[in-house]
Amino acid sequence: MAAIRNARERARAELTREIKEEARRRLASEGAQRLSLRAVARELGMASSALYRYFPSRDDLLTALIIDAYRDLGDTADRALAEESSADGPGGARRRWRVLCQAVRGWALAHPHEYALIYGTPVPGYRAPAETIEHAARLPLALGAVVRDCGTLRRDPPSRPLPPGLAAQLGPVRSQFFPELPEPVLVRVVTAWIQLLGMLSFELFGHLRGSVDPADEFFGYSVEELADLLGLPADPPSPTGPSRPAGAS
Repeated sequence: MAAIRNARERARAELTREIKEEARRRLASEGAQRLSLRAVARELGMASSALYRYFPSRDDLLTALIIDAYRDLGDTADRALAEESSADGPGGARRRWRVLCQAVRGWALAHPHEYALIYGTPVPGYRAPAETIEHAARLPLALGAVVRDCGTLRRDPPSRPLPPGLAAQLGPVRSQFFPELPEPVLVRVVTAWIQLLGMLSFELFGHLRGSVDPADEFFGYSVEELADLLGLPADPPSPTGPSRPAGAS
């Protein structure tokens, strides 16, 4: 019985993977707004009623695709930081920041439709369930961790006091994830996260044409500017030569 059950589980997992792969192909050709379970089932040669046993609704399928995208992006970010640490030792926070931002950009350029699904125009009628939150939080938490673990963060006094409402919004985030960071620094982390995604959205959606496209040098320069905003120190001296220039991956 166990062998039969395992075979059924493997078959279900394989068909689930095929359904999601076809759905991703349709995202690329038609966009999330036109994603249809019937169209996916037809392309796979399945009856719609059979596909509903895997994903009861379009929104369930969208949620699965969204979670997969967040998870893949989070894995990419974590892997980039791990490889940087293993290659160069603990390294400098600015270098880790640079490597992380470049990895996020690389993922976005390689997966533009998945990026659009999680950071583009919301799909009309779709409301992401709470289960997506922990996956969506992985990237900003990784960005914040680079700043948190810096050790020699420049702590310039804020140029203006935080509005009470903003301080109240940040309170739970700070207490749960970044109690070591002063509120003004946490604001800078949120600002840097939003600006990073804004740059990527402009690049992916064609808004840089005629200005700073291709955006390699602009992106590298802006990543260094964001590092300055965060108060990250300059790269430590390298025993093998000068540090990598801005924009280098």
